[in-house]
Amino acid sequence: MSFSQAPINFVMIRRQFDFRGIEMGRWVTPEERDRAAVNFYRALEDLMFVLQGPELLISLRGTLGLQYGKGGRPGVAAHYVPATRQLSLAKNAGAGSLAHEWFHAFDHYMGEKMFQHVSTSHFASACWLNSAQLQLSRNKQPHPLSLLLAECFKAIMLNEQGDEPSDMFQISRLTDQKLKVIYYAKPEEMAARAFEAFVEDTKPTSTFLVKGSRHSEEAKMGLYPQGEQRLRINQAFQNYFSLLGHALSKA
Repeated sequence: MSFSQAPINFVMIRRQFDFRGIEMGRWVTPEERDRAAVNFYRALEDLMFVLQGPELLISLRGTLGLQYGKGGRPGVAAHYVPATRQLSLAKNAGAGSLAHEWFHAFDHYMGEKMFQHVSTSHFASACWLNSAQLQLSRNKQPHPLSLLLAECFKAIMLNEQGDEPSDMFQISRLTDQKLKVIYYAKPEEMAARAFEAFVEDTKPTSTFLVKGSRHSEEAKMGLYPQGEQRLRINQAFQNYFSLLGHALSKA
């Protein structure tokens, strides 16, 4: 759907994508709001193109809320809050973060849909990593789409043979040890960075959507997938989202 004849604003974005709500920070000026609306819209259109799916995929069936310039954290460009299912971008530092945070929202949304007996705070990627204790899907026979998403997580976290941690996982774990944090090797963070790489490799026009998976300091450190693993991950995401987008477009 195109709204090229109408002025782009957050009211139009909310209606087109059916977001649960869009909130502005109190210090966002009208000019900043209008500029952000154009950036958001172009990024979301790019994301729809990459995922080959309709608007309801972007808003996670109307469950996702957006914030701009509100609820920020010092030094954090963007974040996703599972408790409120809100994706928040900082006013002056959110550019390039949308793909990463959107996948956090998607990963969280899929947690209780792929796995039974998990709380609403769980991410599907983390559940997959602990899947020896969990049953994939509510059915005895997992949904084909769930199996394809599981293949994405496998490509991110395991080597090609599936019997050892992947290069990305190893580097992420070593980086956490060096920095004395638990962050880069968390499954939901690896999955979001891998998704960034997949999106950026499709060459979207919007740097508001993604921009750091190739030439950033984190990319140089190997915290984004590289080489053959990147190709495997991209193919797994392509297989999954092309089928999901097709199914949702027919619904």
